[in-house]
Amino acid sequence: MDAVHGLYYLLMHAVFAATSLVTGADPGLWSLRLPSVAATALAASGVAAVAHHLAGGRHGDRAGRVALLAGVAYALLPPVQMYAQEGRSYAFVAAAVVWATYLMLRERWVGYAVVLGLGCWLHEFAVLALPAHAFAARRSRGWRLAAGAVVAALLPLALVSARQAQQQLGWLGRPSWQDWAAYGVLAAASLLLARGAERELVRVALPLALLPPGLLLAVSLVHPWYVDRYVLYALAGLALLVGARLATARGWWVWPLVGVLLVPAGFWSAWLRTPESRKDDARAVAAVVGGLSRPGDAVLFLPSRRREWLLSSPEAYGALRDVALSRSPGASRSLQGVERTPEEIQAALLDPGVTRVIALLDPVGQPLDGYPAEAVKRQTLVSSFELCSVTAVRGARVALFARPGACP
Repeated sequence: MDAVHGLYYLLMHAVFAATSLVTGADPGLWSLRLPSVAATALAASGVAAVAHHLAGGRHGDRAGRVALLAGVAYALLPPVQMYAQEGRSYAFVAAAVVWATYLMLRERWVGYAVVLGLGCWLHEFAVLALPAHAFAARRSRGWRLAAGAVVAALLPLALVSARQAQQQLGWLGRPSWQDWAAYGVLAAASLLLARGAERELVRVALPLALLPPGLLLAVSLVHPWYVDRYVLYALAGLALLVGARLATARGWWVWPLVGVLLVPAGFWSAWLRTPESRKDDARAVAAVVGGLSRPGDAVLFLPSRRREWLLSSPEAYGALRDVALSRSPGASRSLQGVERTPEEIQAALLDPGVTRVIALLDPVGQPLDGYPAEAVKRQTLVSSFELCSVTAVRGARVALFARPGACP
């Protein structure tokens, strides 16, 4: 159901296997997140390499300053830092697009096709880098052939993922005003920084910064597919412009201004490293469940997709009876398992052996799922159990239900 991330998942399977082989232990969060840190470092070095090439070649203090400032600017951008932390493919995609840009500038067309094709297989919206590259490559014959090879290599994945688009992207709406406002800020900053910069650098950086997110926003007016992380690599274009502008800046006020701008960026960077920066906190949910539950208690997920909160905490999940589950994720070869029919769920909850139920709920104010199985769960809890307690954690509520008179 998730073909667009298939290559990344395969890569992480290899990382986990290697970690287990070397350490003899189960891979943990370090194994999940460290590859994204490395990929972000690779992307930042790629931004520096592109900047160095565009600023005048292998030698010269100015080229070195532009490269250093551009690479550091990329690494400091909060969205880049966010996806450097997460076990997702976006840092890898950014690294692939940035280094493909460098190979394009060096006219290494086979390498360009291989690296950008790899990026597209890590996430197919990396293909939106091609229109941006068209400006810098000036549509040379080598670039046209390489671009055609990238598109041809992507077609099998595109055909499979197109059949999954509704299931995987159906939760997205059309771009919000916040999305357009963020794009407006990016466009204004990029155009302002491009004034006075070298034409060759602008020819590479400005299309890379503006075209991928702009095209995806435009497409999303018809097919809602826009999420900013899908085009994270566009920030490399902004970083190139920042590096070039800072390297040539004149006046005593420039660096104090940079220092002032780094203060809110520093607070944002620190906030990104807290649970409050995420929509939910699965480890906090598991801790509350572990404190409330007793061996043999039933657990119920309302809605069923919230099973993801406990799947990564077997120490809490394994002691509970998942009364709605028909087949586990492993047995059903699915991400969250397969649940029973509404009638079977009701019968399982009404079994005399079920005296306490730990219910995992969405936060207050979230819409209730209208599926029959979810309605049966709610109705049976209300009619046959008492609500003993509700504990709110970030992005979730953990409720304890018990038979009448059995609340602790």
